[in-house]
Amino acid sequence: MNRREMMSLAVPILAAAYFAPSLAFAQDAARDPYAPTEVAIRNDFEVGSIVVVSKDFFLYHVIAPGRAVRYGVAVGTAELVWKGRATIGRKVEWPSWTPTPDMMKRNPGQYGKWANGMPGGPQNPLGARALYLYNAQGQDTAIRIHGTTEPNSIGRAVSNGCLRMRNEAVMGLFDQVPLGTPVYVY
Repeated sequence: MNRREMMSLAVPILAAAYFAPSLAFAQDAARDPYAPTEVAIRNDFEVGSIVVVSKDFFLYHVIAPGRAVRYGVAVGTAELVWKGRATIGRKVEWPSWTPTPDMMKRNPGQYGKWANGMPGGPQNPLGARALYLYNAQGQDTAIRIHGTTEPNSIGRAVSNGCLRMRNEAVMGLFDQVPLGTPVYVY
């Protein structure tokens, strides 16, 4: 076999290796329902937008008409579920965190030591990245799409209202969405 024949055989193998991540996507979803998975979605959501269906614990990043990448999320407990329309008004890598006044009121023992804030890093409850949601008037809603130090919380209603993602998932989403991205939470 000469070099040219060998190269012609290598192209399909290299192509298969290049497209292997899309196959891994499907395999991960079979084992883990909250793993990132490309899925069909209604055609009426604008490409680039983020759609969250809280009751199902999924966030959808619309990547093409009728197509989205679905991620598992943790959402607010029953009384703390946030719903509405917002835009991404700020993006932060390894964000700092300060409990809200409502969080302090609900559980001063848990949050009191962080009243002046916690610096960003691997122990910070906002995780590796945070997307800050702003309302139509340009005001911070105090709701975040962020990573977590508790990946086992994905698929549950456990947060103080924010939308938690696994760190590796929020890092990928963070890189794909610009400021101004519309977010719809149902």
